[in-house]
Amino acid sequence: MNQHPAAILLGAQGGAFALPVCDHYSGVEVRMRKSLQLQADMAAEFGACVFDVTLDCEDGAPVGGEVEHAHLVSELALAAAAGARVAVRVHAVDHPAFEADVATVVGRAGHRWCHVMVPKVESVADVERAVAAIDAASSRPGSVPLHVLVESPAAVHRAFDIAAHPRVLSISFGLMDFVSAHGGAIPASGMGVAGQFNHPLVLRAKMDIASACHAHGKVPSHCVVTEFKDAQALKAAATQAAQQLGYTRMWSIHPDQIRPILEAFAPQADEIARAADIIALAHAAQWAPVQHAGQLHDRASYRYFWQVLERAHRTGRPLPPEVDAFFATMADRPT
Repeated sequence: MNQHPAAILLGAQGGAFALPVCDHYSGVEVRMRKSLQLQADMAAEFGACVFDVTLDCEDGAPVGGEVEHAHLVSELALAAAAGARVAVRVHAVDHPAFEADVATVVGRAGHRWCHVMVPKVESVADVERAVAAIDAASSRPGSVPLHVLVESPAAVHRAFDIAAHPRVLSISFGLMDFVSAHGGAIPASGMGVAGQFNHPLVLRAKMDIASACHAHGKVPSHCVVTEFKDAQALKAAATQAAQQLGYTRMWSIHPDQIRPILEAFAPQADEIARAADIIALAHAAQWAPVQHAGQLHDRASYRYFWQVLERAHRTGRPLPPEVDAFFATMADRPT
């Protein structure tokens, strides 16, 4: 089709990068292998890779076994299916294992990582240190995207500066470390599925991170919900993160969390239908203003409704044929 929406509807600060809405973490070998297989199975089911698998060198590696674990995750990434989206979390930049982690995982499997996650980032200087190490280990410097995890009040304070860095594509919020960093000033309930949405300091941190990301066209990624056996609580938390706090991605730490996250972040069927109608009308009008159901729409609202369709596509939701063809003729945006 000519006049493709992805080429026409440019200029939004937010949404410059499109990532799967779920980032699934695992660090134990048997679980890492199962996670990669589940990703392949669900990709076949949905017709697209609907979640990332992040292999964990930080929490996954036994103390004293960091080198061996870095080699293991590299081997798993190299053996993953061609269309797999596999990421790796390394140790923090001030950890003794950081340099060796990066040298191994980027040096051996740099071309297979959809991104490298760096935890406990406190400042732009930490980002620069991570970038320097990654580029030094890479055969193609500048090619490996960076995601970061902010976990302290000081890091949240610098979120806008961190989000502005050109190599940072996504910022995640480290809930439990953030609460612990307050020395008891935030109660343990602030780490729970309910408390993390009503304690003012936690809620403020989440909003600051989301705002910083959207200001610079990056992806805000919501923290884990540790009550992994409570699917309803997880879906409620994911829905609140997506609809009230502006998050477009969320961590999973158990396979049972993946589908509820996809459901919470996916547009509803009526939203998809409305967006498809408006985009089809706009395309037929060569992106001039149109009316739909008694409302006027132009490029400002077209951009929003196109993003609804993109999110539906990323979450494996069926699209009406009049807009599905757009996705059959487009490559994924930068990730």
